Formats: sequence, structure tokens, C-alpha cells
Amino acid sequence: MHVPRRRFLHLAAAAAALPGSSRLTLAQAYPQSYPLRPVRLIVGLAAGGGQDIVARLMGQWLSERLGRQFIVENRPGASGNLALEAVASAPPDGYTLALLGVNNAINASLYNKLGFEFLRDIAPVGAIMRVPLVMVVSPSFPATTVPEFIAHAKANPGKINMGSGGVGTSIHVSGELFKMMTGVEMLHVPYRGGAPALTGLIAGQVQVMFDTMPESIGFIRAGSLRPLAVTTAERAPVLPDVPRVSDFVPGYEASAWYGIGAPRNTPAEIIDRLNQEINAGLADPTITARLADLGGTVLAGSAADFGKFIADDADKWAKVVKFAGVKAE
Repeated sequence: MHVPRRRFLHLAAAAAALPGSSRLTLAQAYPQSYPLRPVRLIVGLAAGGGQDIVARLMGQWLSERLGRQFIVENRPGASGNLALEAVASAPPDGYTLALLGVNNAINASLYNKLGFEFLRDIAPVGAIMRVPLVMVVSPSFPATTVPEFIAHAKANPGKINMGSGGVGTSIHVSGELFKMMTGVEMLHVPYRGGAPALTGLIAGQVQVMFDTMPESIGFIRAGSLRPLAVTTAERAPVLPDVPRVSDFVPGYEASAWYGIGAPRNTPAEIIDRLNQEINAGLADPTITARLADLGGTVLAGSAADFGKFIADDADKWAKVVKFAGVKAE
């Protein structure tokens, strides 16, 4: 249909005067223009921890690729639930995202009265990486191997404090799995994030942690922490000489992961665009090298792939939470 030039100019002027919500609808209809303003990437754990490190790395990449700032916002508390609730209740417009981690999959069964449902209310956008945890103690601790640790813990019941980044975090539940499979007694001491827990470990407030590799690798390299074993089924390339927990506790396996999610009903076009850019980052040698330096391996794939991964992981940890009787505080 032919539109007279005068009518076209009136339409263009009207479009320019549209309110913000209408312009947002246009942005959703034409995702190539997304984002039109800064995007918040909310992290549910304290600054300096593994999720925060990965969020800032990917946030910088997305900022450079999409031409708008991706602002990392830390909202620690309730093992990441406060942050995820904020994202779940945010407008589904692509301007509020969540840095997801294994703690969110664990919380799906750990907490019964949340203001949201993780698997229902958070749309998977893209996975970033998977990392082993590492069982670490201070250099002065009287054990240099997992068998020595188990023997020491059993000889000193009630005297071993196990630090974590909060109830239900991967750091916590991985330690509970170790307790369950070895029969050792350890008192769980939750902190508001993995970084504060590491500070407590170095200061002697706790004696052991099953920490994520990105948080602990710097302290290991500096000699401030002693690694006893990694928690994955394979040895970690970043610590090739460190054995696996399963070498001494057959069947033990745990890992952390990181990815990005959005409020449900976020337009598929925006999710697809973000997923494309995340995967582009995971194919970039600089990003890949940085993730490898943190001890992780990339988890590239579609949003649907990430959704299946999350659901499978949530099911796995639901069984561990029930068996161990872990209760949210």
C-alpha cells in the first residue's frame, strides 16, 4: 500500500513521541536494536566470589559486543534467593538478568516457601562454564591428603568447622555429600558468600572448605591454601597434580556451574540474541583462556540445552538434600 509522504512523516513523528513502554515493544519486536539502555546483571552472592568473577567477565564481553553497559549488581542473601526473586519479578524486557549457579538448582528443593519457582519463573538464556570444587585447608592443618583428613576428623569429632558461602550453596552441599559418604563430623559455618568464607578459612575460623575453583585458585597459587582434592570425576587441568575426592571416596562427584537467566516470558528473540553473544564469547580465545585459568570448561549451547542441564542438576541435588536432611535457615 502506498503511503503519501506527508502521512509517512506524521507516522514517523508519532513513533518518535511514543512513551517508553511502546518504544520497548518496538525494541522487543526488533531485537537487533536491543539493548537500548544499560542492562543489570544481578549476582546473588558477595563480590569477589566465583559468580561475581564470571559475571564481570561476561558482563564486560556483552557490553563490548552489544554497545550498552551490562552492570553487575551484587545482592547477597538467602543463598542467592533474594537476587533471583528480584529477577523473577522484574519486567520481562531483557534489561534485568541473573547470573545463575548451582546454588539456584539446589535451592529449588531446599526452600519450600519462596516467592518464585526457579524452574518455572526463570528462563534459561545460556550456560557459561562448569568448574570443579576443590577441598582446601590452611597450610598449617595437620593433614595433607583426603585419607589423613578423614582420619584426623574422626579422631577429633566436633572439632572441624566447615565453611561455606551460605546454606544450600554448592560449597555447603558438596561438604554435606562428603560427610554423608565418609561418616565424618563437621560443623557447618555459613558465611554471606564464598569470599568471606575463604577469609574465615585463612584466619582459622573454619578448618576446611569445598570451594569453587575461581574463588580459591589464587589463594592456592599464593600458598595461602592447601588443596587436598578436586570434586569432579576428572582431574582439573588447572591443578593437574591434585587428586580427585573420588580417588579416596568412590562415587563422590560435585561441580559448580555458571550461566545467565532472565524473567520468564522474556521475548525469545532477545534470549536468542543474548545466547548468540554468550556463545560468541565462549568461542573467543581470550575468554576461553580466562575461564580455563579460573579452572573451568566452557558450556556452550542453546538456551534449550541450558534449560535441560538446569533441570537435570536440580533433580540430582534434590536427592542429596533429601538424603542429607539439609534444612534452609
